[in-house]
Amino acid sequence: MAKTKETSVPQEQVGVNAAEDAVKGTAPAAPETGVEKPARKRSVKKTVEPATTVKAKAAKPSTAKTAAKEASPAESEEKPAPKAKTAPKAKTVAKSAATAKETPAKEAAVKPAAKPAAPAKTKKTAPKVEEDDLDDNEGAVNQEDFSEEDAALAASAPEFDMGEESEAETSAEAGDDTDYSGKSKEEIVAAMESLLKTKPVQAIRRDAEKIKIAFYKLHKAEAEQARKAFAETGGDLAEFVPQADAMEGRLKELFAEYRRKRDEYISGLEKAKEENYKAKLGIIEELKELIGSSETMEHTFTAFRELQRRWKEQGIVPQTYVKDLWETYNHHVENFYNFIKINKELRDLDLKKNYEAKIALCEEAEALVLESSPVNSFNKLQKLHEEWRETGPVAMEYKEQLWDRFREASLKINKRHQEYYEGLKAEQKHNLELKAELCAKVEEMSSQGSMSRKEWNKASNKLLEIQKMWKTIGFAPKKDNAKIYERFRKACDSFFENKRGYYSQLKAEMEENLNVKNEIIALAESIKSSEEWKKATEEFIALQKRWKEIGPVSRRYSDAVWKKFRGAADEFFERKSKFFSEVDNKYAENLEKKRALLDEMAAFDFGGEKEKGFEALKEFQRRWMEIGFVPMKNKEEMQNKYRKVVDAAFAKLRGGERERSFDRFKGKVAGMRENPNQGRLRHERDKLYNKVKQLESDIAVLENNIGFFAKSKGAEAMIKEVNNKIERAKEEMAQTIEKIKLIDQGESKDGSK
Repeated sequence: MAKTKETSVPQEQVGVNAAEDAVKGTAPAAPETGVEKPARKRSVKKTVEPATTVKAKAAKPSTAKTAAKEASPAESEEKPAPKAKTAPKAKTVAKSAATAKETPAKEAAVKPAAKPAAPAKTKKTAPKVEEDDLDDNEGAVNQEDFSEEDAALAASAPEFDMGEESEAETSAEAGDDTDYSGKSKEEIVAAMESLLKTKPVQAIRRDAEKIKIAFYKLHKAEAEQARKAFAETGGDLAEFVPQADAMEGRLKELFAEYRRKRDEYISGLEKAKEENYKAKLGIIEELKELIGSSETMEHTFTAFRELQRRWKEQGIVPQTYVKDLWETYNHHVENFYNFIKINKELRDLDLKKNYEAKIALCEEAEALVLESSPVNSFNKLQKLHEEWRETGPVAMEYKEQLWDRFREASLKINKRHQEYYEGLKAEQKHNLELKAELCAKVEEMSSQGSMSRKEWNKASNKLLEIQKMWKTIGFAPKKDNAKIYERFRKACDSFFENKRGYYSQLKAEMEENLNVKNEIIALAESIKSSEEWKKATEEFIALQKRWKEIGPVSRRYSDAVWKKFRGAADEFFERKSKFFSEVDNKYAENLEKKRALLDEMAAFDFGGEKEKGFEALKEFQRRWMEIGFVPMKNKEEMQNKYRKVVDAAFAKLRGGERERSFDRFKGKVAGMRENPNQGRLRHERDKLYNKVKQLESDIAVLENNIGFFAKSKGAEAMIKEVNNKIERAKEEMAQTIEKIKLIDQGESKDGSK
């Protein structure tokens, strides 16, 4: 039985389709036949993966939070503005004058009259409001480099389709492996033109593949640069149309010529196969005539050798005739050997030569079993099978033995080759699943609603990581690779198109924000010279609040507008600070006077006659209040010392704590009565009355709560605690009522007078 001719299989880089076409390596039934023929090698173009259309450099988001501390009021009667959160290193503008003001009620037990509040010192500088400004190039993204894949995708257009790779193209040498990546478009086109003129069309396929990839890398880069320039001039990217490229047109013309020549070559190749078939049929007829020839054995054997040589050199025939043609030829070769066996010496010499050749082929096949690459070993095996077929017969006692040896090595190689492609197929299927997951993630990101700047930048970084991950994943099956690639590119493009829209709108808002801030600066300039400290301070606080609420502006303007605004505020607050600096000197004098008064009070003997003691204490209190304010940092210290001295005086004048407290209250009430403003006494009574009402309400709530505690765990301890609170509240309420009565008695006396 004749054997079929083995053809090569795809290289390791190709997709699973080639593996599906590869033969599984089953051995034929009859001896001396090769492995079953695999399908023709497919021309597998390297499947490319997409780059997204946006390729701008990303700037890390500047997200300094806008914040400002409002300047505090300068006058004591101003209410301090609420504090705003400040970004790191933000400066405090001014102290609140309200915090510097001493509360008269806390200064003394008895205050004869209310004094006008003194202004407090403010700091010199206005607050720095740190902007949440925007870089002009924020919103751009530095994506993964997909230029190689983009170029390959563009080069896979129908105009550049090179068809399935033929056996002649597969076996063609790679040539000088020219690198076209450093050449210009003109040089690349010229190289293609030169190849068509100087080399056979079947020998330039590899160069043609590299040429179209290199050309479109440059072409796509130029188009992207033009696209960016169009956008920078204010053009709508949706309306961008790249200019026609004359070199691209010329390259397409050259590839059209290449395809025409290749089609002619393939057509001529088929005709040549038909001619080879007819010629081999003629060789078989000559071989038939040679058997039984009357010529001498030496002449006959020489003619047989010539027929064998012509058979080998004749070339390939159409695939449909291969099996029958080989079986017929092999049959007549064996008949010839049977015919010449009368000349045993000559026949044995030829059989021995064939035996040695097939032993060498067995050894080569066994060596291929150990080769690292399953694809290379399989391709080399095909050539060994072709040589095996062209080698003549061996002695019958070696025929089966040699074939079994050769077939065993072939089966191992075929099995390893099949396992390799099955593994490759499984791996590519897994790659498809991974890429589908990445596509789903990007699609979800691109379909999200409105996001903040921080969220957009975070999402962009996440997408960059996804693109990096995509680059690490291998090919998907050939039939799916382009589809999954298009899906990924579409999702990426959609995401970045949405982001561009967001930042386009944001930049328009920044222009409006800049106009508003310039208006605020104009207002600040108009009031910075005002000497109406309270009014101007409130206005600056309001302007600072408005400034903080305004959105970001472009970073190219942010420093300038901020310096203008801050300069106006600084000028105002420096003038205000200078104005109120004299107040500090007065406070220092008051501090020394109060310290001297405390020493005098501490030395006074309140242990004598009670009425005189009360009169003296009242006089000390009046003098204390007349002195006025002290520096804020000394306020609490002096207040505590004053209370301590007053408490000590009352301790001598009254024995019990309750009596001392009541006596202090009496002194306070007496001081209020001496003040012509009787509204303060009425206010004090109302305050005590409200306190009684509040205590009554608290006692009612506590008594009501006891009923809820009865059934709870640990109720006894809680009830005891509540009862103690009730007793304390009742005692405090009784004391408060006595104070109200004291005020009422005094009013009754005043009325009778």
